[in-house]
Amino acid sequence: MLTYIQPFDEIDSFPPLEKAESFPNGLLAIGGDLSAQRLLHAYQRGIFPWFSENEMIQWWSPDPRMVLYPREFHTSRSLKKSIRKNDFEYSVDQVFEDVIQACSEPRDSQQGTWITSEMKQAYTDLHQSGKAHSVEIWKDNQLAGGLYGIAIGQVFFGESMFSRVTDASKAAFLILTRILSENGFQLIDCQVYSQHLESLGAREIDRRVFEKELQQYCTAEKGRLTAITPQRLSLK
Repeated sequence: MLTYIQPFDEIDSFPPLEKAESFPNGLLAIGGDLSAQRLLHAYQRGIFPWFSENEMIQWWSPDPRMVLYPREFHTSRSLKKSIRKNDFEYSVDQVFEDVIQACSEPRDSQQGTWITSEMKQAYTDLHQSGKAHSVEIWKDNQLAGGLYGIAIGQVFFGESMFSRVTDASKAAFLILTRILSENGFQLIDCQVYSQHLESLGAREIDRRVFEKELQQYCTAEKGRLTAITPQRLSLK
């Protein structure tokens, strides 16, 4: 039975993860708000919001969980070729609002978006407080792709990514894993399975394992993730 959370409930009012529905996979609770405190508490528990415009806030914790360990990112030959061809530049935390706006725009196969105006404001607030971050990819001084997510301890919780140029989002993911690997991060939460993520090195793990890793890594010494102005993306 789903838990209905009121906007001003205690932020720790989420039920245990094993109470999540099997179908739809991971639906755990409905209601509440997108305050910074509730969002950060939810992520540390392995819970994230996902809902459409005009719906109540829905909180999810699917089993299994899709994750990527930063050093396991797979750089294919085709991606290397694409990066060389496009002569991309990358940056970190330069145009967060532009990235989340681009991520919210409907894809060709979609009628709408789950990144509502309420979501955009909540994550922009988290960015301004130093909790949410973006990686940007540039081509000819234009924003070509990117991604955003939340950093807690040594975990990066990925939220969404976009491409306006072929492979630009993959390039953003490559840069993210490189930066995280070099700065003490242990885990990237990718939320749910997709062939695209699997091709980049992500894999599914049992939710109980994921929960234990969050307990370990979210409370560990904070990983370092700082702003970077645009610079050429080179293949090491």
